[in-house]
Amino acid sequence: MREINIEINMKLRVSCDLCFQIEAPTALILMLRPLRGAQQWITRSSYTVEPCVPITESKDSYGNFCQRLVAPPGEFIIQTSSDVITAEHVDSAPGAYFVEIQNLPDRVLPYLLPSRYCESDRFGDLAREVVADALPGYDQAGKITDWVRHSIQYIPGSSDYPLSAVEVHNRGYGVCRDLAQLAITLCRSISIPARLVVGYLYRLEPMDLHAWFEAYVGGRWYTFDPTQSDLRGGRVVIAFGRDAADVSIFHQFGLGCILNSMDVRVHLLNKSL
Repeated sequence: MREINIEINMKLRVSCDLCFQIEAPTALILMLRPLRGAQQWITRSSYTVEPCVPITESKDSYGNFCQRLVAPPGEFIIQTSSDVITAEHVDSAPGAYFVEIQNLPDRVLPYLLPSRYCESDRFGDLAREVVADALPGYDQAGKITDWVRHSIQYIPGSSDYPLSAVEVHNRGYGVCRDLAQLAITLCRSISIPARLVVGYLYRLEPMDLHAWFEAYVGGRWYTFDPTQSDLRGGRVVIAFGRDAADVSIFHQFGLGCILNSMDVRVHLLNKSL
């Protein structure tokens, strides 16, 4: 993962509070702690559950922090908060070159293949049409991002569960996750590795957890966001993955677990040059 440029940065306080109603003991796997080193520096972190239960933490195959617990019957509350130094601006590199498949690092290869919600083997013709006049690499990913932004309507709250790229394309609208996954699918269909990112975005309206994507061009990952007209910084990464199946903030196992509320907040603590 790339290191943060601390010459232009901002310090954010991010938090996500979840309130569940549990009918029977339920195993939960959560993904709520921001990553360390993903162009961000964690200076403070808290993670509390009520009632208090044992929690074990591990890393998944993508390097994301996962917390595992068994929630008891009744109201179950999870409160997380972190202070994070992150870049005020996002790196961009128009003209960055396309990396040929034989030169891709091994760790990047999984992001080149079709996955559950990104059926990249079904979008080759459309992708080639979208990027017909773009230079191979960064400019193609940019063209795809612009096409998704203008072709698929971004409607926060319009989807309660993940949709595949085919479903989003046919429906014509979706949440941030849906638009990002369609863009990922189009990138992969022309052999550009792309991955889904979930986290926080400063000044997002309406405030919620956010999803965008990264494409591997020019020998590194670059950020793209089809829901935002300006590619601004103030992003705090929680998780990377192939698609929504890899980056859900919680998985429940068993019946009788209802999420009653989720409160997401992002506050600016300071900014320095």
